[in-house]
Amino acid sequence: MSSNATAWQEEFRRECGIRRGLILHGNTGDLTASPEVPGQWVVLPEALTSLLKQRGYEHVVFWNRVKGISGIDAKTWNRLQSTVTQPVASSAPPKGESYDMGDDPQEAASQTLDTGTLMATADDLLAVAEHCLRQQGTEKPVAFILDWTQYLFGSANSLSENERGWLLRIGQATRDASMIANATTIAQPQSMLVLLCGGLNVLPPSLYLNNPLFKEISIPLPPRQDREKAILGLKEVFRLQSSLIQGGRDLTDFVDGLEGHSIRDIHNLARLSRQEPEVSTPVSLLNLYRHGRKHSPWEELDHKKLQTISETLAWRVKGQNQAIETVRRILVRAFTGLSGLQHSYRQRTPKGVLFFVGPTGVGKTELAKSIAEFLFGDEEACLRFDMSEFNHEHADQRLVGAPPGYVGYEAGGQLTNAVKQRPFSLLLFDEIEKAHPRILDKFLQILEDGRLTDGKGETVMFSDTVIVFTSNIGAAEVNPESTDVAYDFIQKVRQHFVQELKRPELLGRIGEANIIPFNFMLDDTFLIEIARAKLEPLRKGLKEKWGVSGLKLVKEAEVLSLIIKEVDRGTGGRGVPNALTNELIDPLADFIFENMGTPENLRGKAIEVHIAGGKLIFELE
Repeated sequence: MSSNATAWQEEFRRECGIRRGLILHGNTGDLTASPEVPGQWVVLPEALTSLLKQRGYEHVVFWNRVKGISGIDAKTWNRLQSTVTQPVASSAPPKGESYDMGDDPQEAASQTLDTGTLMATADDLLAVAEHCLRQQGTEKPVAFILDWTQYLFGSANSLSENERGWLLRIGQATRDASMIANATTIAQPQSMLVLLCGGLNVLPPSLYLNNPLFKEISIPLPPRQDREKAILGLKEVFRLQSSLIQGGRDLTDFVDGLEGHSIRDIHNLARLSRQEPEVSTPVSLLNLYRHGRKHSPWEELDHKKLQTISETLAWRVKGQNQAIETVRRILVRAFTGLSGLQHSYRQRTPKGVLFFVGPTGVGKTELAKSIAEFLFGDEEACLRFDMSEFNHEHADQRLVGAPPGYVGYEAGGQLTNAVKQRPFSLLLFDEIEKAHPRILDKFLQILEDGRLTDGKGETVMFSDTVIVFTSNIGAAEVNPESTDVAYDFIQKVRQHFVQELKRPELLGRIGEANIIPFNFMLDDTFLIEIARAKLEPLRKGLKEKWGVSGLKLVKEAEVLSLIIKEVDRGTGGRGVPNALTNELIDPLADFIFENMGTPENLRGKAIEVHIAGGKLIFELE
């Protein structure tokens, strides 16, 4: 056996001498290492033929329901068929007589082979295979490979009469195969069936479950060493800014970035590099192939931009300077590479994981949106999932999609679809404590492996996302007057995961250093700051709609104090927009409505806001 053989090829070679049926599933459509020629990549049928010939098989017969028989010539196939066809006494013609039944089927088969095909039904193939498997070793072994078997059987719960017949013949052929107990011949290969399919779930489980005659062998996506060999084999083909040198940083990042990709993907990348007008870096080429864009937001996150993060986030989120500072430290840690998150394709897990905990209305969701806008340039990159909607046992199907055969299978999952459509995004899982515990298993997989397989079997990568969990755990129990509110919240989170959920491993994957407590809003100064920030969109809208040059609050501090006077302090900053609507926006709308008859009176002028008699009044400047 060649040392060039991969792990699954070694397993296949070993199982050939043990089983009567092998099922190869998984990455069957990809190229694989040639068992004979080091450094060469071949299609799966060619590799299987080499492996089986090395193992001592005389013939390797391929069949699929469209092309029919391949791998042998018509003469060999006719000979194999002739051993099956035995005359039946009741239907044999009398001696001396003959009947003209039309063309000889064997002759017809030979004629069709001359045109490049040899048609045969599944019943034809299985009849020959059943006969060969019953032989006691007088004939040299034959391997029968049924290709594309995902298109041979329908749903396991609704098989047709023909499909049940084929299943029976496969089972009978392997069950009734000859037994060898001779110490001399037991080491020799024996005729067998090989089924190739894209996924094991497309075959009826009754065929292989608890059946020692069958063995399932998974063909995985290429491991790191195979990806590196494939890239180095094409290094003269790739057109890149720098050469791909073994041991070099560019090659290392390129190979790591191709985690989850196939050998065919690597060949496609080589083609893409030659077709692009501009020479790319390996990372840019991979971004273009994956996402249709050369530069990811993570590459654009530079030192100068990151220096402004505290001011940028504080402009929208008030009264949470400690939380903002913690976020800054985590992103700086990522940027410097000390957590393996920035500019490194070795990291398959999400770029960052944050757990916001605190009372309601203190800016947890607002901070998540601000981070999304800062990192990805668009607040819409914050994809929010209300976890109170996922509080029942089977809610995980809404995230990843229903399994085959269930309602909603075609639609896919909300989470996996969202990440496929927008790989550079911040995923906000709001009020995570309300989700069913079964959902947490999905999060553990994302945080552990950086990937999730949806109901259709497609793997979705989370390596370019940031994940934010928000929670109100402990909000009703932590004393706002405590000397260390942050510590109290962290303790409540630890207690929730360890003692209530009994899932300390999930807390371990999130990381206690990434738990960010939010303060209670006990000071009116923070509410005034929130109200002041909310005025900016109002000013912008007045200018765009009515041409108003500005909205000026005379004695601003007094005006804002009047506005927040009715805010319920228990709701934090969430009550500020309502107070603005009641105290400012509605009266302002009435003022504009009264002046709509003469719009020129508004255009180019500023509106002043005064306090009179405990109410706000408006005047044109």
